[in-house]
Amino acid sequence: MPSALLTDLYELNMAASYLRRGMDQEATFSLFVRRLPPGRGFLVAAGLEPCLGFLEGFRFEEDELTYLGGHLGFSDDTLRAFRDLRFEGDVWAVPEGRIVLANEPLLEITAPIAVAQLVETYLLNVITFQTTIASKAARCRIAANGRDLVDFAFRRTQGVDAAMAVARATAMVGFTATSNVEAARRFDLRVAGTMAHSYVESFPSEKEAFAAFATDFPTRTTFLVDTYDTLNGVRTAIEVIRELGLSDHLGIRLDSGDLDALARGAREILDEAGMPHVRIFASGGLDELDVDRLVRAGAPIDAFGVGTRVGVSADAPYVDSVYKLVEYDGRPVLKLSASKATAPGRKQVFRGSDGDTVALRDEPVPDGHEPLLVPVMRGGHRTGPHRTLETARHLFETDLAHLPEGARRLPDPQPPRARFSETLDTLAGTVRAEMLLRAGVL
Repeated sequence: MPSALLTDLYELNMAASYLRRGMDQEATFSLFVRRLPPGRGFLVAAGLEPCLGFLEGFRFEEDELTYLGGHLGFSDDTLRAFRDLRFEGDVWAVPEGRIVLANEPLLEITAPIAVAQLVETYLLNVITFQTTIASKAARCRIAANGRDLVDFAFRRTQGVDAAMAVARATAMVGFTATSNVEAARRFDLRVAGTMAHSYVESFPSEKEAFAAFATDFPTRTTFLVDTYDTLNGVRTAIEVIRELGLSDHLGIRLDSGDLDALARGAREILDEAGMPHVRIFASGGLDELDVDRLVRAGAPIDAFGVGTRVGVSADAPYVDSVYKLVEYDGRPVLKLSASKATAPGRKQVFRGSDGDTVALRDEPVPDGHEPLLVPVMRGGHRTGPHRTLETARHLFETDLAHLPEGARRLPDPQPPRARFSETLDTLAGTVRAEMLLRAGVL
């Protein structure tokens, strides 16, 4: 279970101060993205399930309390108060896999203010990263236009935990497999892999390498054909297929060079050899724009392996996510900082054919709209069973099918904008005036 110390020091400072003053009233915090990164027309909500697990098990262990007292000087009274803290609040959230826009809450937490403050850092870390990756991977899905995609990111992600999250997030948006064996085991994914150039180089000849691999793995043989000469490697693979009598689950992998031209050449050679069933798999530093160019050009590639640039979301490695107090002790609050103002009150997002509306949670659902946020925890317990990746994939596919063409566009997308309801606008104006009066501005 993740440690309660997976937080920033200022969260602990604030929580201690709240507890010292008996401030245990309920607070609602809203987690949302202020603006989309350049090159993004939408986001895909991800990371909720691990966050719910963290909240369910939230507590300070004795060794953690000892550290806080001995190294950071927190008082005995504060440590006793920390010892009793549990997350017993409510969570409303957008289910994983759903497409979301800027300024729409992905998640809202309602709990006594100290514990609601303490969980901020973990929630932001997990949801920000996994939403970033799922959104990048979703663009690859659009680019692939029905062709298979495999997650190859493990060796280039920024840490092993990130690799696990990447495998999960890419599966959420429809990747068909991952090279990460532990992720495949943990999340019940299909695992895929071929051979490295070092394998081919370690044998006296390319043909001997191919024959050895096909003999050992006859039901999942993909030949890496570009170690020496790519098209000659295709011909060598054909020889081995014929000599060993292989027939099923066969492929060749292109990992370098002009993938369009090489795929066309390889397809021609394979078809002339009577092997239209042998699939062509391409990899080698690809992202969604590369995949899109190859698909639009008509390159006869059946599947793509994408790794580095997806696993770190190279062109947009983060989203501008925030976690802001919107209500305390029944009183709506907001922030007025320049370029960082927030809207008050507990929220809901209504989605309809005319777009998205950010509203107050207790507003009635407009005709022809659906609410995006659903209650996922009450009193610190899940409202239902763990949601599966299959469920998330279904939600993603449904939302993607209804996404405006401008938002789907890969170069220069046009993200839709969510509007605020009249009720929310009115409340924001009222609270803004109250806050300025409190600050002595009015």
